[in-house]
Amino acid sequence: MISSGGGGGGGGGGGFADRSMRNAVDQGEEIFTRFDSRIVQRLWGFFGPHRLYFVAALSAVLLFTAVQVAIPYTVRYSIDASVGTSTIALTTVLSVFGGLIVLYAIMQFVQEWLSSCLAQRVIFDLRRAMFAHLQDVSLSLLDQTQVGRLMARLQGDVGSLQEFLENSVSAIGDLFLLIGIIVVLLGMDLKLGLLTLSVLPLLVLARALWIPWAKVKFRRARESSSSVNAALAENISGIRTVQENRREAFNFERYTGLVQENLEAQIGSSQASQIMVPAVDILTGAALAIVVVVGGEAVLGGTLGVGVMVAYIFYVQRFFDPIRTLSMQYTMMQRAAASGHRIFEVLDLPITIADRPDPVEITQATPGIEFRNVTFGYRPDQPVLHALNFAVKPHQTVALVGPTGSGKTSITALIHRFYEAWEGEVRVGGHDVRDISLESLGQTVGLVLQEPFLFSGSIYDNIRYGVTGADKADVIAAAVAVRAHDFIMQFPDGYDTQLGQRGRNLSIGQRQLLSFARALLAKPKILILDEATANIDSFTEQAIQQALKVLLNGRTCLVIAHRLATIRDADLIIVLERGRIVEQGNHDELLKRRGLYSRLHSSSHDSFDDIAAPLAAYAA
Repeated sequence: MISSGGGGGGGGGGGFADRSMRNAVDQGEEIFTRFDSRIVQRLWGFFGPHRLYFVAALSAVLLFTAVQVAIPYTVRYSIDASVGTSTIALTTVLSVFGGLIVLYAIMQFVQEWLSSCLAQRVIFDLRRAMFAHLQDVSLSLLDQTQVGRLMARLQGDVGSLQEFLENSVSAIGDLFLLIGIIVVLLGMDLKLGLLTLSVLPLLVLARALWIPWAKVKFRRARESSSSVNAALAENISGIRTVQENRREAFNFERYTGLVQENLEAQIGSSQASQIMVPAVDILTGAALAIVVVVGGEAVLGGTLGVGVMVAYIFYVQRFFDPIRTLSMQYTMMQRAAASGHRIFEVLDLPITIADRPDPVEITQATPGIEFRNVTFGYRPDQPVLHALNFAVKPHQTVALVGPTGSGKTSITALIHRFYEAWEGEVRVGGHDVRDISLESLGQTVGLVLQEPFLFSGSIYDNIRYGVTGADKADVIAAAVAVRAHDFIMQFPDGYDTQLGQRGRNLSIGQRQLLSFARALLAKPKILILDEATANIDSFTEQAIQQALKVLLNGRTCLVIAHRLATIRDADLIIVLERGRIVEQGNHDELLKRRGLYSRLHSSSHDSFDDIAAPLAAYAA
């Protein structure tokens, strides 16, 4: 269980920042590299649970298409009946025509409603699948992508696919409508039908020339949108740093450049999607001209009925409508194809950290921790920890100290199995963490980080985040234990006080106290404090230290602290430097050795006068 988590920063500098952002955008896509050519087949798998909706929607579309094909046909007979060349009475034809109009309106609503319901249910399943999968993806993969890029897949791509699915069933109807009209045209008069359809090869040629050019435009539009989303998410996440360094003007200028590129790309995309419309209109006019000229001569010659010619005009106009619609929707289909690809790339991210078959459960009341020859790093060939060996016995409090970058936080991440060790074993309760179920490991190890992460909701819900079944008395008891109860009760709504995003309406010390209460309420057997008191003032820290002396009793505890005064009472202090253990012992023993720990201890007790001069010189 994690009681708090780290936050994001933002605000770059100069051209390097701009290049860095672009490189990060490119690198963020590197984990999404596998292409599955069976996108449609895989998407069809999400239709499986909704077959009845699909069949109903498809049936409604087919009936709606049949009505569209039948309406011009009744116009033919109504005209023939008016001029006396039909054996069917005009009243009968008009009755059928009126019934078709009513059925047209009804089926149009039904097919659109069923198509929308089907699309919403498929998207619902896709959203759940993506969310569930991303929660299980290891941090080593998520570290390689930007939040903005990931959110674009979770929101933008899903939205594009939803738009396509809502129109896909009707697109099938358009294809059936084209087939139906062709059959009717050829059936009424084969010669005139072939002449009318002679414009289709020109349309096929125009689309063949248009598609490669349009794809480039559409791809550029998608890529520029992703860049804009990534930059926006980064800037919002780091808005405090931006304002602190007064980077608003520079970031605005940089973002304006990206938006300008996106504007040009989107205009190009719109141009590509609209350019086929006049081409289709020209071909429609050509087909109508053929009908008027050739059909008119046939009518004057007595070889073609007036009703047939009028029906032909209606059919030709209706024939090119779906072609025009499909041409205008090509952008949407391109976006949907790319979105489907990108969505399944997310679902294909490998889950590298998962339970093995028949995982073990931690049964010890107070388990210990052991590192056996552990080597680990975040990038290939760049190890952070080198053949590390140490043990934390049950009920023991062990502190990890060392300069920044010495591997302290990496040790805690391996214990919680956020990452896998390259070599060696990380053991908890006598078992390799890879053999322990993730559920058991999460319930055993509690982790409190330097940057507290609170969720939107009440204080009460945040404290019991890891133990949803806890009652109010348990929550209050945990808050009292970490000295958080008093400041909570100062709010008008007490424990029902609603927190803003990440708890920004609380001080950082108050947020940390709540994260302590959350961890303690979960009653972990192992408690890890990773710089948990670094952002707390001395008065608050003294209160927490008094509470921890009682609360850590009976637990195995691992503490990381730069402020060495907070860990002087630890049973064992392990000193790290560049991923290796250089010293270990208790506080007094390490001071007597006059090694790295002694130097760190001395530097932490330097007076302000000792550092004021160097700081002043640096500032100058």
